Amino acid sequence: MSIFAKLRAGVTTSSAEESHALAEEFARALPADTTLALHGDLGVGKTTFVQGLARGLGVTDPVTSPTFNIFTLYKGASRTLVHMDAYRLESDRQIDALMLEDFLVSPWILAVEWPEKIAAWIPANALHLDLGITTDQRHTICLR
Repeated sequence: MSIFAKLRAGVTTSSAEESHALAEEFARALPADTTLALHGDLGVGKTTFVQGLARGLGVTDPVTSPTFNIFTLYKGASRTLVHMDAYRLESDRQIDALMLEDFLVSPWILAVEWPEKIAAWIPANALHLDLGITTDQRHTICLR
């Protein structure tokens, strides 16, 4: 089963390491210049998932939430990971002031936390993932 089929069916992980491994596999399968919209409440593992993506792209720097600087660039082995947290943005119009598109130099992967804050800016071909947490503290990841 491909990673895309696995994620469309929905995956439940029991640890950060399992989430990292899943995201690492997903990163290796993603085509260049892909936007990922990561949906989910606080604490569901969006940044943890991005840490796995980074590992799959060959990023060796520590990956943390970019809440206060809005986005962070990470150079991978063959692609750049742009990790964006739109939580503090009021509207998609604020994206222009960030000059984000200047940093989207092919090949890149853009992972956006809180994409609903900038929904009009998210490309139509973006891949949307829903992340959640179960009552027994396991994490769910599903590709729409």
